[in-house]
Order: sequence, then structure tokens, then C-alpha cells
Amino acid sequence: MENLASAGRWERHRRIFEEYLEGLRFTEEPALERLQEAMRYSLLAGGKRVRPLLCMESARLFGAPPERVLPSAAAIELIHTFSLIHDDLPAMDNDDFRRGRPTSHKKFGEAMAILAGDAFFGEALTLITVRQEGTCEQRLGVVQELASSTGVNGMVGGQVLDMDQTGAGGSADPGMLFMIHRYKTGALIRSSARVGAILAGAGEEGLEAISRYATELGLCFQIVDDVLDAVGSSERLGKRAGGDAERGKATFVSVFGLEGARREADAACERALRALGRLEGRDTSALGELALFVRHRGS
Repeated sequence: MENLASAGRWERHRRIFEEYLEGLRFTEEPALERLQEAMRYSLLAGGKRVRPLLCMESARLFGAPPERVLPSAAAIELIHTFSLIHDDLPAMDNDDFRRGRPTSHKKFGEAMAILAGDAFFGEALTLITVRQEGTCEQRLGVVQELASSTGVNGMVGGQVLDMDQTGAGGSADPGMLFMIHRYKTGALIRSSARVGAILAGAGEEGLEAISRYATELGLCFQIVDDVLDAVGSSERLGKRAGGDAERGKATFVSVFGLEGARREADAACERALRALGRLEGRDTSALGELALFVRHRGS
């Protein structure tokens, strides 16, 4: 997030998070080292880390030290990584590159890639239930939050809807398109903000405001992803550009056109910024700049 004006805070969040992530080891059993290697290969491949950093900044916003939520922030990144590994598989998007290097199934084979993704979910639960500080009610709230955002009514359900629309030449009902991305991308981004708030002891009004912000942030993130896939280069994206159109996927570009998609991204960003107005008296400057960063990344 080097383009953010509040780079100091985000850089500190990121440095602390990367150090924590680097220190994670999942087994000391030599016979399982190949599995651990596959997990760390994908987990430490870089990326924007929007979800865990959002979790940390949300905690700070509501009065908790960002370091306190590191186990849950890491759990969120593990879940996100498992979704990327599975999304790249031949049965789904069949991508050969992710973040500028071979995808997990290209490096370790399909079976190991599937199992590495599966293992991340179990390890995420361990981080929350064993390593995360907080009351039992707070930790249960985190588990419930992430379970709902990754299951049938979240990320997995969104992937199913996305696959159902693939091959239709990019056409889709706009309402269905919004539903796909609210589930597939938006749900985990929304939960990332809520998890930080839950662990910081935010009240219902604060949770509602941060939820509205993160919902719109997640929508903006996905729309910009669709735009970048249509106009970006593979080298810049670190993965195959133009893959959505090749597969006949429904995207904001295929449904609204390039300029229409950009307008939808602008509108989602504006709604996210307005939602922050409900958090009067709190320093929301970094979250505002995050929304602008998401909107203008790749520009």
C-alpha cells in the first residue's frame, strides 16, 4: 500500500503482519514437510494483504492494539489463500500463474494443492481458538463471522454462482452479478473489518458502520479487479490478463462496459467513504485512503 498518504501506519501494520506470518509453522513432523512447503509457498507469495490489514486497522479504530488481533488477521489470510489455491485449479479457473509465479497445482501437483488449501482452513481455526486473545464470546464471534463468510452464503456460494454464469459469453443479470461478488469477494472483506471490531469490543452501531464501509469496499475491489483483467497486462497483474473474457465469465466490464464498470467502482467507493461518516469522533482517515487506494490501484 505504498501509494497511501498514511503510509506510515499501513507500513507498520504490514511489517508486523508479515513478521507474524513468516513465523508461522504448521508442523514439526518431517514426513509432512512437503505439505508445509506447499502451504508456505502460497502463503508467503506476497499480495496486497488488504483483508488482514483491514482487520488490524479496524481493531485500532475501536481502541485495540493492532498486534492483539494478529492471530485472527493471519487466519483471514490463510482462508483467503486457500480460496486462491482452489480458484486456480483446472476444475475452476485453470490458471498457471499467481502473483508472478507458478500456481500451487503447477508447482506441487493438483492433489497437494487441494490438500494445502484444505489444511489452511483447519489451521485458521487453530489460530483463532488457541492463539487469539479475547473472551470466549469474542472468539466464538470471530469463528461464526468467518464461517458465515466462507460457506454457502459466502465465498463458496459465490464461487458456485460464478461458475454457473461462466461460458454464457459474459452476459448476466446485473442483480445476479452483484450477488456473485457480494458473496465471492465481498463477504470475506466485510468479515475482515468486523473481526477486528469484534475483538476490540465495538458496539452494534460501530459494527454496523464498519460493515457498511467494508461491504462497499469489497464491491469496489472486485469491480476494479474486473477492469484490470480487461485492460491490464499479465506482467503487471502477475497472472493471465484477459482470462475472464476468454472463459466467458460475467464481469462488471462484460455487463456494464468498461466505462460503466468504472462508474460503478466510483459509486461503490463513494458509498464506502460516506459510511465512514457514521463513525464520528474516530480517526477514519486511513480507511478513507484505503478506499481510494482500492479504487485507483492499477491506474
